[in-house]
Amino acid sequence: MGIEDTALAVTPPTAPHRATWRAVAVPAEHGGWSLTAEPAVLGLLVAFSWPGSALGAAAMVAFLARTPLKVVLVDRGRHRWLDRTRVAAGIAAIELACLGALVGFAVTATAEKFWLPLAVAAPLVALELWYDMRSRGRRLIPELAGAIGIGSIATAIALAGGEAHRVAWGLWVVVAVRSAAAIPYVRVQITRTRVRPLARWTSDLAQLGATGAVVAAWAADLVPAAAAAAIVAIAAINMAAVRLPPRPAVVIGVQQTVFGIGVIVATAVALT
Repeated sequence: MGIEDTALAVTPPTAPHRATWRAVAVPAEHGGWSLTAEPAVLGLLVAFSWPGSALGAAAMVAFLARTPLKVVLVDRGRHRWLDRTRVAAGIAAIELACLGALVGFAVTATAEKFWLPLAVAAPLVALELWYDMRSRGRRLIPELAGAIGIGSIATAIALAGGEAHRVAWGLWVVVAVRSAAAIPYVRVQITRTRVRPLARWTSDLAQLGATGAVVAAWAADLVPAAAAAAIVAIAAINMAAVRLPPRPAVVIGVQQTVFGIGVIVATAVALT
């Protein structure tokens, strides 16, 4: 979801053929692991609870389930049922059952109303799946929609743990702004490594937008100053980096993962 669909995550055309179950079950998008785990970890660091832990695990299962579900949606949309479709459908069914069990546990284990942010994010997730059905999931809009949508799990986890609503909703702002800045940046950097036409302004606009949004959120007392400062600093680094020689895709991915960890730690320390 989100950055996981950037070119950073694309399996090279020359990659060896994977077994059918791996091809339909294992996400090829490396960055998606980070952008799914970040909001879950942030929510648990700020307000740990067992229901929240179940929601965090559900988020990771949802990320895994997207891969086989996408295969089924694409194949059914093309009116075909292949061996890979059958395998993907079976795997998706198991993972969706696990997802339902985890959410069910969270519902029964706490009286806190954590479902509202998930309901708000549902249209974003649906939009991403709509693009997936048409094999267009690597475009900017579905990447942003998926990353911002999964960020709602931070708020849901915090609410399940009894955190104040202002703090809980502020967590979503933090992870959403971080993703909205990182995804266009990574897309531009990967494009540069492939010596393709460069549209540097898309990354610059994202960094400026992220800076404005997080400063506004800080002024509204939604996010702590440390989180705002971390995101502003990363935005400045990203703006400088797109004007330097491009780095290998692996380096770009590791860099953004480290940045994400930095934002999470700064936010959690400021709030705990």
